[in-house]
Amino acid sequence: MANEADDVRDPDTSGYLGKDSIRQTAENAEIAANTSAIGPGSDGDDEERSAESSENAETSGDDEQQGAETGEDSADSGGTDDASAPADPEEATGDYEVAEGLESDDSSETSALGRCIEDAHEAARKAGFAVGGEPDSTDHSGWAAVGDGDLPGRPHVSYSFLLENLPAVPDVNEVEAAVEQLDGVQCRIVYPSSTAWVTAPDTMSPAVILETFAKHGIAATMSETSLLRYAARAQTAEHHARRKPVKDMPSRMRRRRRMAARSMDKARRAGYGQPRQEYKHEDVLYTARDLVTPARMWLALVLTIPVLVMAYFEPAQFDGWQWVSLALATPVVTWCAFPFHRAMLGGVRRGIAALDGASSIAAIIAYVWSAAVIAFAPTGHRGWHSAFSWFASTQGTADGPELFLDVACGITTLLLIGRRYSIRARTLLIDELADASVDPHTEYIRISKKRGGADCAEEKIPVAEINRGDDIVVHAGETIPVDGKIMGGRALLRPGLIDVHEPVDVKVGSVVYAGSVIREGEIKVRAQRTGHATRWQAVHHWLTDVERRQRYASVQYARAAALLLPVAMTVAFFSFILWGLIARDYNAALRTALTVLSGVAPPALALSPALALRLGVESAVRNGILVREGEVLRQLEDVDTVVFNRVGTLAEPKMFIESVTALEGESEEMVLRIAGALSMESAHPASRALVHGAREARSQSDDDPHVPARYELVSMDQEPSGDITGRIALTYVDEEGHETVTQVDARLWRPVNLSNLRGALAVAATSGGTPVVVNWKGKNRGVVTLFDPFKDDADEAVMALESRGLETVMLTRDTYPVARRYADYLGISNVLAGIMHDRKPGAIRNLRAVGARVAAVGDNTVTDALRAANVSMMYATADDIETGQQRRRRLSAVLLRNDVMAVPQLIVHAQRVGAIIDRNQILAWGYNIAVLVAAVAGVIPPIVATVLMLGASLLIEVLSMRARRFPRIDRL
Repeated sequence: MANEADDVRDPDTSGYLGKDSIRQTAENAEIAANTSAIGPGSDGDDEERSAESSENAETSGDDEQQGAETGEDSADSGGTDDASAPADPEEATGDYEVAEGLESDDSSETSALGRCIEDAHEAARKAGFAVGGEPDSTDHSGWAAVGDGDLPGRPHVSYSFLLENLPAVPDVNEVEAAVEQLDGVQCRIVYPSSTAWVTAPDTMSPAVILETFAKHGIAATMSETSLLRYAARAQTAEHHARRKPVKDMPSRMRRRRRMAARSMDKARRAGYGQPRQEYKHEDVLYTARDLVTPARMWLALVLTIPVLVMAYFEPAQFDGWQWVSLALATPVVTWCAFPFHRAMLGGVRRGIAALDGASSIAAIIAYVWSAAVIAFAPTGHRGWHSAFSWFASTQGTADGPELFLDVACGITTLLLIGRRYSIRARTLLIDELADASVDPHTEYIRISKKRGGADCAEEKIPVAEINRGDDIVVHAGETIPVDGKIMGGRALLRPGLIDVHEPVDVKVGSVVYAGSVIREGEIKVRAQRTGHATRWQAVHHWLTDVERRQRYASVQYARAAALLLPVAMTVAFFSFILWGLIARDYNAALRTALTVLSGVAPPALALSPALALRLGVESAVRNGILVREGEVLRQLEDVDTVVFNRVGTLAEPKMFIESVTALEGESEEMVLRIAGALSMESAHPASRALVHGAREARSQSDDDPHVPARYELVSMDQEPSGDITGRIALTYVDEEGHETVTQVDARLWRPVNLSNLRGALAVAATSGGTPVVVNWKGKNRGVVTLFDPFKDDADEAVMALESRGLETVMLTRDTYPVARRYADYLGISNVLAGIMHDRKPGAIRNLRAVGARVAAVGDNTVTDALRAANVSMMYATADDIETGQQRRRRLSAVLLRNDVMAVPQLIVHAQRVGAIIDRNQILAWGYNIAVLVAAVAGVIPPIVATVLMLGASLLIEVLSMRARRFPRIDRL
């Protein structure tokens, strides 16, 4: 690094040092020497502290680079830990050679710098730090040579330069291009702050960059943080000590190194730097789903078949067959049945009964009994045979106790097969969403305009680096990774997992959402929401919450069904006692007890509501309706009244001005423009319509000196009732061009009755659409009526609800004549008119007080009223879904679709799911009662009871699968 001294004292570089920079560089050099010089006598803790200090110095510039106005990503500016230590001890004299070079320079500034560096080294020695290994005259020309450029494997470092004498803005691109001609250098100039941000290889000296700036007449000065980092790197780059082997490290350092390795492994498992791995599933109804593996199932099946053949066919029973059966049954009952034993023991430890606990106990009893009689009874003698019988009363032989290895193996194998099929058949929607999600490492083409020109540049970037405002090109067969608006192209979309009834033929101006797959065509999308802000991820978050609630509900159903297990064990115990005492046949007694335990089906009881509700919720989500939990479907089943808030549900979200009526002597234009000025800061559809109408009125108005030329909103306040009050500055311009400003207090309010209106204004408020009264200076001056068209399917949705016996109610603030006319057109039974915004929750509570079970439907402007109902359904966008956790918890359902038919569809779907649940529970309870009676009577063997138990569970699952079918609109 001998050329480093030449770089410091080169007159061409004096511009970036300066008088103030020399003093700062000296202080930086002292800090660098104190933080990076590690002598042989330093212990492990000193070495660690020194490394941390050097690392902090190096990363300080990275923090500055991240805050740059250009937003450009800076390259890695890590330290040069891969630099080798000097092989010759004489290289430690390098700092004296640097000092001599500085003293020989004619410039007093650079000489002062060399003396300051030497003083810093001396201060470090006095403080007890060994300073050695400074650069010498050996070949390190790469620090100053441009030709070495971006050496492979070398880190980059970021610099910031303060610029003077900048050229005009159009010439800045030329300067950036000249700097980027250097190998591996990136440069961005921020013109307003006269700052340049440069990323360069660590093998390149800043003097080369400064020389390039100087060729364009720019005086560049390194910032203080860049000087600090450069000085620290200059002192630490070439004297890193040889890496110690692990066995020579102090115990503290070895421990920290192990902890760091474990942290890195944990981060990698969490998905940093690689695609996230799938998490393990847990099934609260039975056992851990991951333990029911194909290996266990196939091994149990292979070993069980010969056991059943030898048990049921007497010709297949050779001498010693019982011992062979015991050997084959041992791995089946132990390793293959381990998931069920684990669930049973886990339930015992927690004080609850696992749903498969009875089958596990039956398999264990059958195996232990069989092993005991083979070892200690005549059953284990050579030549012993057994005759199978279907009935307990005819079971057994005179030669001793009977074997039940067939029961132990049969129960285990059938359970594994049934549970494995159940796992494969019940794929969760949240898993399908995760599989269909775009990998964050997938690359898309981003189109960006080149700075200072009209040309566009294309580059491939991963999804994780797409920002809001980026233009992304999506081709046929690819998945749209962001929510945004189409800026170019046309395409046909393939319906995704979440069908929100959006058009599949999209073109310029259409809004598309993440997760949609392009079937044909190619589009350019401008990103509006990326990453976790997209609607796709919002639905995923919602489903995550739903899944958590459903798991909790499943646990409650499982606990209720598990109460059948103590009953079954009690029945099995008394059955064994009765058969043993009355019939004196302990083979038959044990046979009936095993039949009771293997035939009872708590999973069927637990599945009856849980699976149907889960599939019902997923079916609603697939059709664009986010249901909070399964219990909402049960509540919708009992609803008898549906309340629609008119705005945002029955009508289109966009309103139009129908008419403007002014008092005699007042200007209609002034009425409309004051209404528009008061509505500037409101997002209500009526406010947007007034603002749009006011702008059109302004463009069509003549220059009337009696009408204000400008309307400026000075202050605005929205009352709880929804009325808007404020102060408006009116600017009048006379014929000579003189301006006069007058401020007036104005109010925009909607009448709830006709008591406050007279004459022409009262007639206007009842003859048209939604009336809005404009008042200023304490007097009502005019009425603006608004029209919002009905949604295309609003009348069909109301008819579908009425045909099912549901009462429909329209909730609105309009006067009764206007509201009644609106409701009659749609066929709505009842109208609650003249209800102000803050009184709508009370209106719904009054309906509930008289015994109505209410489902309220509205948008995000009436959330308080929706929460007052038994079931709340809100029309929402992606932004509304990503609200606070508390708000989401209190909404029953969120409708991503914009059509009104979603409401009757959801109610009919809930009624169908409720009917499936009721039917399942009748079948489950009927089966369990019947199998207990048959088992105690001894008319079925244990293996048949196991088949019946699995058949009952599978039948419940098959019937529950019908909840996946969502009602079709044309069949309501």
